[in-house]
Amino acid sequence: MHRISFHALRQYRRTGASILVALSCLVTMPGTVAGAPGQIEPTDNLLWLPKVESEANIRQRDENIFDPADLLPQPEYVDRPPQTYVSGSQWTLLPQGLIYRPYLAGEKESRFRSVWANEKDDGGIWDITLGGQVGLVRYGSVGDERPTGWQLGIEGAGFPRLDLDVDRDLVSADFRFGIPLTYGTERYQMKFAFYHLSSHLGDEFLIRNPGYPRLNYSRNVLVWGHSLYFNPELRVYAEVGYAVEYDVAEPWEFQFGAEYSPADCTGIRGAPFAAFNGALRQEVNFGGNVVVQTGWAWRSSPASGLFRLGFEYFNGKSDQFSFYDDYESKVGLGLWYDY
Repeated sequence: MHRISFHALRQYRRTGASILVALSCLVTMPGTVAGAPGQIEPTDNLLWLPKVESEANIRQRDENIFDPADLLPQPEYVDRPPQTYVSGSQWTLLPQGLIYRPYLAGEKESRFRSVWANEKDDGGIWDITLGGQVGLVRYGSVGDERPTGWQLGIEGAGFPRLDLDVDRDLVSADFRFGIPLTYGTERYQMKFAFYHLSSHLGDEFLIRNPGYPRLNYSRNVLVWGHSLYFNPELRVYAEVGYAVEYDVAEPWEFQFGAEYSPADCTGIRGAPFAAFNGALRQEVNFGGNVVVQTGWAWRSSPASGLFRLGFEYFNGKSDQFSFYDDYESKVGLGLWYDY
């Protein structure tokens, strides 16, 4: 008499759908008559086991089994690698990064800045910039790559100067607000912008210097700028500005320069940077100033801002426009964050 029992050997699970149960047989047979045709040798208990399959054979067999779940639509994110860049142009509100980036050595760019300097006649001064630039809307690239396309933005900053030798008193402060419209490809960028700038003397300075002439320096300027990258790290630029309204100032101004800085993620080690900027203004007979910077910089992605530590040399007409016609020569240590 035969006794047959069944039990589940293996259970396969496939993407929330089918279960495959493999069957094995355990046959226990009492002793039978030896030598009978078609029968086995007598034994008290004989266990018949199926042949053990290798893992490779099991996997191959699984691939050939029809699974109803294969007929179901699969979500788009299944087995899809993460994407940081989307090709083609799209409308984006508050996009990441700037298409036309601020000039690294430009003294009147809207950014975060702190430069502790020594001026050869005035001693220790602390030049600060508190501001930034952001994009409002872009029709162009999306993601962590270098931004391209058209972008409308907003920028603004305050530029206070403190006297390090006299209780860090406020000497003067300039203020700037602007609206830039920019366009750019990977190599070339263009900017058409409007900005307002005004300059004011500090209360502590006026108390220490009674009778000092207060100038109402201000200008409302239209700017046309161009920028070209010879490679992702090396950039040259030039711009012209014309003040449609002004007081003390005169209409024309020019700015130009070159800079080298990391274009991609630097990691914690960072990378070197160097920058040169020249600025010319009509009210000082097209004189102006020259700024040279060098140091170390960090960036988290091609679209991110740039943090820098380094040295700065300034020579020429003051960048505090309450003293626009004064000559200054400064050397100092600075930190900057450029958007």
